[in-house]
Amino acid sequence: MNYLPLTPPGQTPLRVMTIAGTDSGGGAGIQADLRTFALLGVHGCVSVAAVTVQNSLGVKAFHEIPVDVVAGQIRAVAEDIGIQAAKTGMLASSEIIGAVAGTWRNLSTEGLAPPLVVDPVCASMHGDPLLRPSALATLRDELFPLAALVTPNLDEVRLITGIEVVDDATQRDAARALHAMGPAWSLVKGGHLRTSSRSTDLLFDGTEFHEFVAERVDTVHDHGAGDTLASATAAALAHGWSMPEAVAFAKGWVTECVRAAYPLGAGHGPVSPLFRLADGV
Repeated sequence: MNYLPLTPPGQTPLRVMTIAGTDSGGGAGIQADLRTFALLGVHGCVSVAAVTVQNSLGVKAFHEIPVDVVAGQIRAVAEDIGIQAAKTGMLASSEIIGAVAGTWRNLSTEGLAPPLVVDPVCASMHGDPLLRPSALATLRDELFPLAALVTPNLDEVRLITGIEVVDDATQRDAARALHAMGPAWSLVKGGHLRTSSRSTDLLFDGTEFHEFVAERVDTVHDHGAGDTLASATAAALAHGWSMPEAVAFAKGWVTECVRAAYPLGAGHGPVSPLFRLADGV
């Protein structure tokens, strides 16, 4: 596949921020985002929104970071270091989502807010809740309208829109419903729609649909796939790529990361961008 270009040693690379939760098992969340950022040659910055207690078997508990600390991390980095793209992951509560949205609106008026990819993390792959139920409305009403792209999986689509995606037609209905909530683009991922040997993600800008298809990889080790897709998309947007170009790249990237996934612990292992080290490019 064609990779994003690497910055020569000693030169400052593009900066991309993840606003998300940590994963103590290292497979998803901020840890997955930073792995992809590093392997794609961008400098990763963080705003920690929550700390989870989890391993390969599931999430045992999580702790929310105070909202002023979440917002302060974003502003401190944006004002000094500067960022060319950002993505959100686990935001845990309505209060944190509201703080992120308010900070982003202020940065936008100051010309400091780059494209924002919103991965609306509601639950872990094991079904453990990662978002307070009361926060769904805040996510839809406050954060989605600020997003360049939203990237829910099918379980998250159902929670957010009420639409159960079971085929191509309902996937398009879901993309339309998500786009109507305010983002510039909506992406309905088809990785959990196991009706064929192919995985199709559907991108929509309010007018035109774009399909991105990959052969389904037969593995149970797919922890962090959603984070990896969103962070790869953000990295490509930081380079100035168009949204269809960025999503196409991210789809190829996460597919290779799933192929390179490895077992870890007694449950689901993580997808892995480390394959790029072996490729030597």
